[in-house]
Amino acid sequence: MNKQLKGVFPVLITPMNEDFSVNYDGMKENVKHYLEQKVSGIVIVGSTGEFVSLDDEEKMKIVEMVGSMVKDTDTQLLVGISDERTDKALKFAAHAEEHHADGLLLINSYYGGPTMDEIYHQFKDVNDQVSTPVMIYNNPFTSGIDIELETLVRMDEDLGNVSYIKESSGDIRKLRDVARSTDLTIFCGSDDLALESFLHGATGWVSVAGNIAPNSASKMLEHVESGNYNEAKKIYKDLLPLCEFLENSGKFVQIVKKAMDLKGLHGGPSRKPRLGLSDEETNQLKAHMEKLD
Repeated sequence: MNKQLKGVFPVLITPMNEDFSVNYDGMKENVKHYLEQKVSGIVIVGSTGEFVSLDDEEKMKIVEMVGSMVKDTDTQLLVGISDERTDKALKFAAHAEEHHADGLLLINSYYGGPTMDEIYHQFKDVNDQVSTPVMIYNNPFTSGIDIELETLVRMDEDLGNVSYIKESSGDIRKLRDVARSTDLTIFCGSDDLALESFLHGATGWVSVAGNIAPNSASKMLEHVESGNYNEAKKIYKDLLPLCEFLENSGKFVQIVKKAMDLKGLHGGPSRKPRLGLSDEETNQLKAHMEKLD
């Protein structure tokens, strides 16, 4: 039986060497760090992991390597399986299931401009061929489409393996309505709405900021769950500027990679056309990190 996914899941970067090749040894050390921090879960091959810039073979090697590290721990593994082609998403899903994934993260077609019916059938095709829970990734900023509530309700009612949603529309009303209208387990996907999302029913957070401050992020959720809202708000006061920096910079991948380097872990460059941080942006990051754990 699948264990319920909940808690703060840092969505990991894919560390790279100076020649832009994947730094697999660095990835191992980064994952080991988060396992030692006892995070609830980690996400790999997601947007922050530059999945659109990775070859299929690179994605699969990362999944195999990280899956073997996570399988005997209490940390759960959410694997991105997104692709424009449904047949490739199905290939990634089958591979992730073979390598200890606890959940599969899927965004709708992000270039083809699909209709709501096409989005439904994209998820249905995956639902019908997997036994691992699927998390809908609703991110209109990336895909250009905000999945309509009616379609989410339809998927919730019809598709038994589609049981989670990463809600990244940036509209707290959308998250509220999903919580009120479906039985989907909600993960916050907008870092600058984390506390608000928890208060409206989210029980998890696919968190970019959680890479940089995993303990602060986890403590905030723990305080909400125990009803200590004032303590949660105190942490959020320090965490929110970093979250806003990540959401508004257009460089969330590069910010996390620089943060990993500053923490003595492994970040490295991003594949072009992404460019690195300016000195001013690096100094902003350092200032945000000083208050967080």
